Amino acid sequence: MELALLVVIPFAAGVVCLATNSRPWWERINFAAFVLVAVLALKIAANVLAAHGAISAINGFLRVDALSALVLLLTAFVSLVCAIYAIGYFRRDRADNRVNERQLRLYYGLTPIFVCAMLLAPMADNLGVMWVAIESSTLASVLLVTLYNQKTSFEAGWKYIIIGSIGIALALFGTVFVYYSAVGVLGSETRGGMNWSILVQVADKLNPQAMRLAFILVLLGYGTKAGLAPMHTWKPDAYSEAPVPSAALLGAAFINCAFYAIVRFDVLAEKALGHNFPGKMLIGFGIASILVAAPFILVQRNFRRLLAYSSIDHAGIMVAGLGFGGPLGALGATLHMLFHAVTKPLMFFCAGNVQQQFSTPYLWKLRGIIHTLPWTGGLFLMATLAVTGTPPFSIFQSEFKILSAALVADHGWMAFLFLAGVVTIFAGFLMHISKLTLGSPQTGIRATECRWRLSAMALVAAPVALFGFWLPNSLYELVRQSAQIVGGSL
Repeated sequence: MELALLVVIPFAAGVVCLATNSRPWWERINFAAFVLVAVLALKIAANVLAAHGAISAINGFLRVDALSALVLLLTAFVSLVCAIYAIGYFRRDRADNRVNERQLRLYYGLTPIFVCAMLLAPMADNLGVMWVAIESSTLASVLLVTLYNQKTSFEAGWKYIIIGSIGIALALFGTVFVYYSAVGVLGSETRGGMNWSILVQVADKLNPQAMRLAFILVLLGYGTKAGLAPMHTWKPDAYSEAPVPSAALLGAAFINCAFYAIVRFDVLAEKALGHNFPGKMLIGFGIASILVAAPFILVQRNFRRLLAYSSIDHAGIMVAGLGFGGPLGALGATLHMLFHAVTKPLMFFCAGNVQQQFSTPYLWKLRGIIHTLPWTGGLFLMATLAVTGTPPFSIFQSEFKILSAALVADHGWMAFLFLAGVVTIFAGFLMHISKLTLGSPQTGIRATECRWRLSAMALVAAPVALFGFWLPNSLYELVRQSAQIVGGSL
């Protein structure tokens, strides 16, 4: 029952918002829906841990194991904090006449539908249904990217839909080739030939030639959604033009759905082909993404685009960890997915506050934010240290595990490139954000920090600070079981 409700509630909330004309009710409906989604995600995760395995509903159509539950939990968390932040954010935008009532209805109607698609993706046992869910999330989110109806936002939306459509088409071909590779192997289970839970049991018997081609197509396809280089070019434009809550959903939640899809196919590929082929491809795309992001971060002038290149970097880190393999690589990649999803919304929220206050996203125009917006400036510095993996924040732990996995697997040069890229990105981020937040403030500017936005930021800042020192036992157990699935042990 909970699995079905997790999809139905946000979809119904979106439809109701599109059918009503009251901004207060849009805010209430979104907030209530995402609170319910968070509660259900917590309950589902608890049920998965109690069952010591997967739970299912609707005759196996929906299936949730530990990895699915972790992605659901992260999606629910990001959706809830974005819903809270959006209340203050769009009230300010409406007061400044940046949006009208029609645009607000579009946001509050499409966002729950976008979240609904992201929740369906990790719950769908059928790989084809998972593809449909991720494609649906693209169609919903592209309208959110163009919400402000500016020339630059339409350009970003077109780039997103064109590159994303090519990627999702490649993912579809890859999915079809996986099914083809299982022809003649499934026997009486032919009706479930697209179900991951069935395919994983016979993965070692799948056609290796078809699986090799399938994995290439899937990695290119879902890698486009994750923003892996060289399929990353839609991200800087989309992240800088979308409303901040939508950009946070793309950068902290949607990226996990794409990585989740890559993991599911990687498990099948490694059982069919061994680790060498998929591992080398994952390492190549992962390290390339980190190295592509590094110089752009160093020379960046727009702090909204800075966050996009940060997401490209972190997608590369997760995929590289998956490629290095072994228990350390699997655990590092899973932990990184958790820590990145918890940390990244705080960066977006701080950036949104600064952009709204000063009406510019350009770094060279701003100084001394911590004096004008003390809470935002302080949290911006904290989030910068956290997202770049500075000790004692949690991302340092996952990056260290992934680096250790590279050394254990005897990938010395890749470990060096990984470390060089991460250190360069740390230096670039610290240089930009320290200049933005510190120094002499601009005079004659009145500071306003909305309680709704600060509440959302506080909800994110709490686990960012906490997870560097302590991870709750139940959450760590969920991560541990997820890592076993990522590594192909479960």
